[in-house]
Amino acid sequence: MRTDQQSMARWHVAADADDWLDRALAFVAAAEAEALAGRGEFHIVLAGGGTPRRLYRALANEDHDWLRWRIWFGDERCLAPDDPARNSAMAREAWLDKVGMPAGNLHVIPAERDAEAAARLYAEELSGLADFDLVLLGLGQDGHTASLFPGHDWGEAEGSATALAVTDAPKPPPERVSLSAERLSRARRVLFLVAGADKRDALARWRRGENLPAAAIRPRAGVDVLMDQEAGA
Repeated sequence: MRTDQQSMARWHVAADADDWLDRALAFVAAAEAEALAGRGEFHIVLAGGGTPRRLYRALANEDHDWLRWRIWFGDERCLAPDDPARNSAMAREAWLDKVGMPAGNLHVIPAERDAEAAARLYAEELSGLADFDLVLLGLGQDGHTASLFPGHDWGEAEGSATALAVTDAPKPPPERVSLSAERLSRARRVLFLVAGADKRDALARWRRGENLPAAAIRPRAGVDVLMDQEAGA
């Protein structure tokens, strides 16, 4: 492990695919234990994409105190609620529906509405919550995370909106909702899940200190970046 003091990022390269998954599961378990012992609930923010899906499928086979988990989402595509391209639909199929997660514990972004309305409603739902216990994030080839893309407003300044309406995303669909960098940074722990050789360039740019969306996530405790061998080579 190496810590980059400039970005407060801790870089972890797994030995193989099994080690990557074991480390991710252990990180979640540690955050859960700390939250339940200290506050009685575990507020976790989920990421979309194929890399986090590996973790979700593994969680579906574990025993946890699901009644005390509270599930939030870092971003969502403005599609119908049951569209398989939605992050919430993927998480439910891979994990949440399999463990009987209570419906009241799922805080889904209402992205079937237009982006502006969905962002406003999700911000209202989050208004009573202070810091997240754990935020899971992915990393795009261009350095984006959640639906915070290069060349767009990331909401990183203090006092930024909790949730942002994205109407011109460079990846389909163009309309999305994303938590802002400032809100994602209000977390006790942040874990980036990164896999694949196609992420090497973005990681190198991040570590060089380039101004990427992923680098705008700056919780007080810093972030942890878990890479597989292909990404971290």
